[in-house]
Amino acid sequence: MAMVARRTDGVTGRLLARACATLRQLRTVGARRTRRSKWLLPTLALAALLSAVLPGYLGVRVYQQHQVEGRDQDILAAARQLALNFTSLDYRHYDRDAKNVLNMATGSFRQQFADQTSNLTKLVATNKSVSQGQILDAGIARADARSASVLVAVDSKVTNVAAPKGQARNYRLQVDLVLQSGRWLASNVEFVG
Repeated sequence: MAMVARRTDGVTGRLLARACATLRQLRTVGARRTRRSKWLLPTLALAALLSAVLPGYLGVRVYQQHQVEGRDQDILAAARQLALNFTSLDYRHYDRDAKNVLNMATGSFRQQFADQTSNLTKLVATNKSVSQGQILDAGIARADARSASVLVAVDSKVTNVAAPKGQARNYRLQVDLVLQSGRWLASNVEFVG
């Protein structure tokens, strides 16, 4: 600290005392400001970084969510159509109805359905069967980028030789799907209750 004159007999001594007190206060305030300014730059840098990164991160999350929603819509549409094709048949054009199912099938399910088509054609023709399915609801039980499992509720009105006025039937199907060449195809279909 600078030397202070010890004159107490006049204005000069009082002025010097006040000046020293003011300097001490300024040093204290300056020290506080130095502590504040030490944190100011990192805080501003962090705020700038967050304002640059956060919108990008949120944009990526929104895009990913949009992709998942689009995929889920494609999965549900494929499962609904397969269930409708599977529960709708007419003995007068069963070959076409069977092809509709086969066009949406793959793997062992496709092979099993193809192997049974000739027997089913005879059975449907003999009984003069007509079935018109109606999808009530569908929900994804599990899905990822390459496969999915969907539960589908279907009502159907079936007419045949034994029930010429028609008979209501309710089906609950589990449709397992896989993504092949950009299309969701049924790899398995099971009745589940």
